[in-house]
Amino acid sequence: MKFESFKAGRWQARYQYRSFEPVPVNHAWTWEDSQINALLEQATRALGELNAFSLIVPDIDLFIQMHVVKEAQSSSKIEGTQTGIDEALMPEAQIRPEKRDDWREVRNYIEAVNTAVAELNNLPLSNRLLKQTHAILMQGVRGEHKLPGEFRASQNWIGGSSLADAAFIPPHHEGVSALMGDLELFWHNDTIVVPHLIRVAISHYQFETVHPFLDGNGRIGRLLIPLYLVSHGLLAKPSLYLSDFFERNRASYYDALTRVRTSNDLIHWIRFFLNGVAQTATKGRDVFRQVLALRTEVEQAAMGMGKRAALAREALNLLYRRPVIEAGDLTQALEVTTPTANALIKILIDKGILVETTGQQRGRVYAFDRYLDLFVK
Repeated sequence: MKFESFKAGRWQARYQYRSFEPVPVNHAWTWEDSQINALLEQATRALGELNAFSLIVPDIDLFIQMHVVKEAQSSSKIEGTQTGIDEALMPEAQIRPEKRDDWREVRNYIEAVNTAVAELNNLPLSNRLLKQTHAILMQGVRGEHKLPGEFRASQNWIGGSSLADAAFIPPHHEGVSALMGDLELFWHNDTIVVPHLIRVAISHYQFETVHPFLDGNGRIGRLLIPLYLVSHGLLAKPSLYLSDFFERNRASYYDALTRVRTSNDLIHWIRFFLNGVAQTATKGRDVFRQVLALRTEVEQAAMGMGKRAALAREALNLLYRRPVIEAGDLTQALEVTTPTANALIKILIDKGILVETTGQQRGRVYAFDRYLDLFVK
């Protein structure tokens, strides 16, 4: 199928509405647009540079967790969830009651990402994996009664208050299984020559168009991107997440997806996606460089802490994963007494590594703010 002659699907009349029935995607794809070739080269190069850090940075898993937290916060923000990245790292008791529903959705997303990536060691990228991930995403939050872990058995819609005024109505539920089966075959079809970044761009569009779950489609569809890249070996670690790019360019993101459905303009979507990969991978590479520079600085400071140097390095390893902590977190993670944890926190504050964020005498929270700031930009 040529991008230039692509027909996205058809509108099917239903009772009092029309659903969009997309065409299958599991076949060869070609294009004449030279800009796609240039963008594909740029995105592939940037992705390779990002992946190099995953291979050469010692203890890379210490830092990957912050990428996951950032992704959870950004992806949930697109859906209207208002939780800051610092709040996502706090315990629930520190979150104001009116914000806890949003906080739980972000925390579910973090668990869903970590579980899905780990499951890639046991399962290929598949609809089964996506369903398991969706079940985790929806547990105990808004949407928990909308068939978590199962494809929808009824019609859903995007925008508007009902089918009557919806902005977009995905395919009828009876066709969802077949369309998602076709998409899964596309992920693993070795008989066609289609670059992986093109495949994942088409896959994200198709997933969001099919909208296979009653809720949570945006978040699962965006998570599909790093899962695809890791499962096919383009990334050694899940270090690329496009939700921040999509959130910062939200209107353009939705417009690009819509233009495929309404104008068959797949080329515009592919360009937008590849540009997002290039920008995000380059930003991720730069963050890794800044993390390494900061790590060198703070660990040199830890070496000057005398008899507490070894304990300080253990504390830093915790802070790379969780840069917002309470004294009890150090007590538990380092298996030390409360006075020892408090003494260590005081030293880290004196060295400019930690700052106290609450201004309270009780329930104090401390942040590795210089590290946290690298992921907030």
